[in-house]
Amino acid sequence: MNTRRAIPAVEKILQSLGADSLPRPFVVRLVRGELARLRAGGESLSSGEIVEEIRVQIDQLQRSRLQTVINGSGIIIHTNFGRAPLGAAAVRTLGAIGSSYSNLEYDLSTGSRGSRAGYAERALALLCSAESATVVNNCAAALVLLVRHFTKKKAEVIISRGELVQIGGGFRIAEILEASGARLREVGATNKTTLDDYAAAIGRETAFILRVHQSNFFMSGFAGAPPNETIARLARKQRVPFLVDLGSGALAATEKLGLVEHEPTPAEMLKHGADLVCFSGDKLCGGPQAGIIAGKLRLVTALKRDPLFRALRCDKLILAALEATADAHLRKDWSEIPVLGLLQTPLESLHSRAQGIVRQFAPPSLNLLVVDTNGELGGGTLPRSVLRSVALEISSNDFSPNQIAARLRQATPAVIGYIVKGKFRLDLRTIFPEQDQQLIQSLHSCLTNTK
Repeated sequence: MNTRRAIPAVEKILQSLGADSLPRPFVVRLVRGELARLRAGGESLSSGEIVEEIRVQIDQLQRSRLQTVINGSGIIIHTNFGRAPLGAAAVRTLGAIGSSYSNLEYDLSTGSRGSRAGYAERALALLCSAESATVVNNCAAALVLLVRHFTKKKAEVIISRGELVQIGGGFRIAEILEASGARLREVGATNKTTLDDYAAAIGRETAFILRVHQSNFFMSGFAGAPPNETIARLARKQRVPFLVDLGSGALAATEKLGLVEHEPTPAEMLKHGADLVCFSGDKLCGGPQAGIIAGKLRLVTALKRDPLFRALRCDKLILAALEATADAHLRKDWSEIPVLGLLQTPLESLHSRAQGIVRQFAPPSLNLLVVDTNGELGGGTLPRSVLRSVALEISSNDFSPNQIAARLRQATPAVIGYIVKGKFRLDLRTIFPEQDQQLIQSLHSCLTNTK
């Protein structure tokens, strides 16, 4: 006698699931996919078991949507968490521009078609002490545009072997350059490059000299490279463009923000002779993801006329957030740039907040300690800078550190920490003060219930 259960129909499962916050087409596809899997595998599950399995899939899909998290990692510019949080003014501007029509390419003075990004470009040029500036959708795109534009007639890009860096996601500068159609002319050694190395490499096929700032690593010992000023003089003498990829995009002096390292600014690079610089908008600049290019007017103008520029240009939301961020920099209003604000948070303030959380939340099953720790800037920026900070160290009679981490990731909003020496920690430097009460609620709901 065949006792296999009949696999229920799609509609029956949908009725059992009831209302869900996911759009119905998503749920229908999940149900059909699960039923097809069961039929193909010959599995026998009850309707209730099928419904529970699909509910797990729905929850996983829901949690893959973009949502806020509480970042207790201690890494300020965390690529996995969206890098730089936007300031309040940028968020207000996004809401206003995103929810209505705008003058994106309309000149309100003449009533005719206008220039996209005009205000942002002028503000960025002013910040960089540049003749002109423009913006594309990220720094890698800026580098691709530069390479494609300058290698149309001459294919070679001169770059030091010590600057063939790897950036986030496994991408390497050399691969980006070669994918853009360039032929690399590597000079010097990994640890040492001289001006003579650059001079010997310049020839008929030289499109430009590229310098890539070592923002995500450093070399010490027997290492060195010529100053930008000397490379710039050589490039001018040979009538070869000199371009600099700064990566991190510090617009303010980092040593004035409490960091031990000095990060070169676009203004400094241009003053020292670079023809163009490019950098990220969502790292030390503290704005949205963008690739900013600044430098000589004739070169920026030529880049904007390149057909590839249209494919890489930014939309109205990026430009709106970038305008607000640039304004905050021009006013030196660091409170409107969260990355810079987090950097400058006093240790005393972090200790006070940590003690307050411990006073409000100290169940017998948990042990909360306030400990001194070190955070990071992140985002491939200033690798030698260590940020003194304060963390909550949490241990439990019921859960291991990995279980604590997993449970807090299921909170709403998710709480992300880290494990060091077998202890789970939450660094308060990267948790905004207004999130403290949410954090306490999440700790209570996730760690005092053993089910």
